[in-house]
Amino acid sequence: MTRKFFGTDGVRGRANVHPMTAETVLKLGAAAGRYFRRDGSAAHRVVIGKDTRLSGYMFENALTAGFTSTGMNVLLLGPVPTPAVGLLVRSMRADVGVMISASHNPHEDNGIKFFGPDGFKLSDDAEAEIEAIMAGDIAVSDAANIGRAKRIDDGLFRYVERVKSTFPPKLTLEGLKVVVDCANGAAYRAAPQVLWELGAEIISVGISPDGTNINAGCGSTNTRLASETVAAHGADVGICLDGDADRVMIIDETGAVADGDQIMGLFAARWASDGRLAGNTLVSTVMSNLGLERYLASKDIALKRTSVGDRYVVEAMRQGGFNLGGEQSGHIVMTDYATTGDGLLAGLQFLAEMKRTSKPASALRQAFEPVPQLLKNVRYDAGSQPLDNAQVKAAIADAEVQLEGTGRLLIRKSGTEPLIRVMAECEDETLLNAVVDGIVAEVEGVA
Repeated sequence: MTRKFFGTDGVRGRANVHPMTAETVLKLGAAAGRYFRRDGSAAHRVVIGKDTRLSGYMFENALTAGFTSTGMNVLLLGPVPTPAVGLLVRSMRADVGVMISASHNPHEDNGIKFFGPDGFKLSDDAEAEIEAIMAGDIAVSDAANIGRAKRIDDGLFRYVERVKSTFPPKLTLEGLKVVVDCANGAAYRAAPQVLWELGAEIISVGISPDGTNINAGCGSTNTRLASETVAAHGADVGICLDGDADRVMIIDETGAVADGDQIMGLFAARWASDGRLAGNTLVSTVMSNLGLERYLASKDIALKRTSVGDRYVVEAMRQGGFNLGGEQSGHIVMTDYATTGDGLLAGLQFLAEMKRTSKPASALRQAFEPVPQLLKNVRYDAGSQPLDNAQVKAAIADAEVQLEGTGRLLIRKSGTEPLIRVMAECEDETLLNAVVDGIVAEVEGVA
């Protein structure tokens, strides 16, 4: 089934612009409520979390109205990281979990992510079925069976304790000075609390959300603030989260950045040497650097690639029985601990490796030498189809010929924004730039 509203990570868009309007989100909540209580029985429940965007209030209320109209009881968590919803939907025996967030996007955007009762994100087929329900007349409950809503005050505490439990019990963070950048987002309370309780000396930035400053000049997509703070305070390491805390970037003591590929390479090698890497395989997306693939091969570790989106990484992990995966963008999925990407949890595992090996972050930050990679984004009008243009197709075909045997090319539409992403890898950086710039110019000409 095709999907009209759902992209690679739920429903996302500009707040108060279709489809991210209160009216549509109310209907989405009602459709999801009907989908998850098709048996008609009572005592169904949904947990709802959100990040710190101003529009979160509006969408929280709209979802509550939609779910309760179909007889679902709503448990409101308030601002919590996305992985907390995946955790609590299971521990609270809920039928569905919802996270209101547009992740790393600016505050003007927002989104809706759904989790099933198992704590994992919904499949494409499930999302398509919810859309089909939206397209018809949604059966609501009679007046006597309308759902109730309740605030859950300790949801954040439950998440904090769960994350701390993943840190090796014989280790502490004493002696480490850690900068943590919470992106003025969902982890602005949880991340500093976890690190402090485990013994670290912490310098926190991005912990003053005002509804409009989420991801603004901070966080995993803008690591400059964290790098400068590490340098200014002589910190040992920095942990940069995004707006909903399911992504992470690591800053070493020199201010250099480790992306998701480097973090996954470090973890995969450690887990393989300990005999705990299931299937001796790492799962990542087509965006991961060719250098990562070569590094893993040198250690007899397989790399399984998927489509872009942590949801597809998790699906492949579950199908293959693998326990480590993620994305170059910083989603790190460790199904031994969580059902989705968790930036704070991944940051803790990096800190554990520092303590275990007594090595500085700079010695662990670069697991492999990356192949030069260039990614450029081209914004296009939502109604146009630039990748169907004959000149664009010809430019892509010519680039593939030039890169054959020396690199690779990946062209795709973003699943969350009206962008064409042009990415190439090649040892010859002159050729790399020429190939990407040529395709970008052709796309811009028709976008």
